[in-house]
Amino acid sequence: MSALAMRVTVLGGGVIGLSAAWYAARAGYAVRVVDRGSPHGGSWVAGGMLAPITEAWPGDEDVLALGVESLQLWPGFARSLGVELTPAGTLAVAVDRADVEVLDQLRAYLERMGRSASKVTGRELRALEPGLGSVRSGLSVPGDVAVDNRALLRALREACAADGVVFADEADEDRDVTVIAAGAWSRDLHPSLRDVIRPVKGEILRLSARPGALPPPRHTIRAQVSGRPVYLVPREGGFVLGATQYEAGFDGDVTVGGVRDLLRDAEVVWPGIAEYALTEAAAGFRAGSPDNAPVVKWLEPGVLAATGHHRNGLLLAPVTARRVLDLLGEGGNNR
Repeated sequence: MSALAMRVTVLGGGVIGLSAAWYAARAGYAVRVVDRGSPHGGSWVAGGMLAPITEAWPGDEDVLALGVESLQLWPGFARSLGVELTPAGTLAVAVDRADVEVLDQLRAYLERMGRSASKVTGRELRALEPGLGSVRSGLSVPGDVAVDNRALLRALREACAADGVVFADEADEDRDVTVIAAGAWSRDLHPSLRDVIRPVKGEILRLSARPGALPPPRHTIRAQVSGRPVYLVPREGGFVLGATQYEAGFDGDVTVGGVRDLLRDAEVVWPGIAEYALTEAAAGFRAGSPDNAPVVKWLEPGVLAATGHHRNGLLLAPVTARRVLDLLGEGGNNR
């Protein structure tokens, strides 16, 4: 069946679903996106980091390779959508001696994998970001950047609409292919995903600089404080602060403990945070998978999955959309 004759329904209006829909529409498919919306969608709540190198860890080599491949697509992807990337890169900082050891392990692993991150001293870190607290040392990863996730979602919806994508609240039964791209909710949309995809809860805060406060960081700042990861992602006039991680099902509450931990840990890294305004606290659900790798494949004739991206949904959007398009090209053999 030709692209012009094939009708594709995408279930999910997050970054993965919209990217796949946009690629398919530009290729000539008749595309409908079904999205009931949720304030807890991972794409909406996300920090916006595009950071395969800083996220790397032994055992996730396939995820690292896929992330690097997708990051290489991001400049063109962003230009096509008219969105900007935060250019300054990422600083991974160590607060105490244990953190230094963790970053040393990461740097050694990256070197073995043919990737690099430059070690910087605490003094050099504070020269780059004067608002940093008492950090011992860190890693500079200029290639790991960030994007405003909400600006990206708006741009994707506009691009989809411009290329003929139809948005609806309900699925149309008269379709040739369904793409399941509903993030954590994908588990309820096909039996084979029930035991593969799970919701991973994350709480995230948005802060704005008040008059007299130190300006927000230019770089994305990542750290471990008492074993808890914390990151600060720049936004105009403030930053996004995240993120907790719980195996708590679809519990959408923002907990007092989660907010307390994030603010306490962030103040260690960026002491001037006390002068900022807390403008939003939200909980979202990442789509976890057993091996942290996405599930992008045919589930049965006429049904594709594009889910399970865990922490990397934004990062992997262009490479996933390209893979979905490749699979749709095989659609005549899978219906």
